[in-house]
Amino acid sequence: MHDIEPWWGWRDEYCAERDRKSPFYGRQYDEFNFSSKIYNHYIHPQWDDIGSETLYIKLLYVDYKAKFAIIELIGEWNDAIGNDIMFLKREIADVLSKNNVCKFILFCDNVLNFHGDDDSYYEEWYDDVKDDGGYVCLVNLFEHVESELQKFRLYNYITFGPPFNELNWRSLKPNFVLDLVENIMFRQQKLI
Repeated sequence: MHDIEPWWGWRDEYCAERDRKSPFYGRQYDEFNFSSKIYNHYIHPQWDDIGSETLYIKLLYVDYKAKFAIIELIGEWNDAIGNDIMFLKREIADVLSKNNVCKFILFCDNVLNFHGDDDSYYEEWYDDVKDDGGYVCLVNLFEHVESELQKFRLYNYITFGPPFNELNWRSLKPNFVLDLVENIMFRQQKLI
């Protein structure tokens, strides 16, 4: 896992450590000191700690004018033991929401497992963003992770599913990712 870096392709457009509104403003990275672990496995030092023992993130892009954020995740999303959604909501989403971000796209290509529990934080996040036309969308989930999310009925609060699971987002610019996700959502709403 130590060689899985967060996506670096948009760093010329956005760096969370240089964004005064970011929860990671001023952070300095040591490219050679691998200190963060998920269980026994070191992870690349570019991943950001949010307080969870098993879930790390990278705030890849924020556009405050268009009100969206793109976040990449790595590890095990464990609400049952670690209440990881609380960390994600309080440490990241709440900070960005204070700056009018209401659309959250989470890349889950490296989320290896999900263990659900209470849905209160998901419901709160949904309530925080829905009136502004916002949403939380999970992209590129493994089948077993998606199955667990469904088991806990989190589709009531966050958007995920097959149309979002094979997006080649790394070949796109952030605004195109937003357009692609919203076009898929629009097509799904028309089918309902």
